[in-house]
Amino acid sequence: MQNAPYTGGCACGAIRYKIVGEPVFSNDCQCLDCQKASGTGHGSYLSFAGAEVELDGEATTWDLQGDSGNMKTRGFCPTCGSPVYLRFSAMLDVFTIHAASLDEPARYRPQAVTYAMRGHDWDRVDPALTRFEKMPSA
Repeated sequence: MQNAPYTGGCACGAIRYKIVGEPVFSNDCQCLDCQKASGTGHGSYLSFAGAEVELDGEATTWDLQGDSGNMKTRGFCPTCGSPVYLRFSAMLDVFTIHAASLDEPARYRPQAVTYAMRGHDWDRVDPALTRFEKMPSA
């Protein structure tokens, strides 16, 4: 039996997604970019590889270079400003969503903390999670 699709979108509903498939990686990322994008100590993400993704609405995007040197594209709502998804130039089949954009955020189950080297004492992520100082290789 296949699990229910992952659905969600921005705060105002202008951008919606439906993803059929299961995440291949779920993480709390403490890199400086994710801190700035989230406005707190980390971003929480679910990444899907080769999943069937339906995306409705037009996101505004901006590209930036990650620590790896590869480009990543952040998609957010031009109306409400909510961050919704990320795409990576080095992994074109990966679609990553912000955990808080899910209709059912309780489905998020982090597996690891990435960029722990950038973490702050005040950002208390689950100490039981596997911690990577940077992003682990695939």
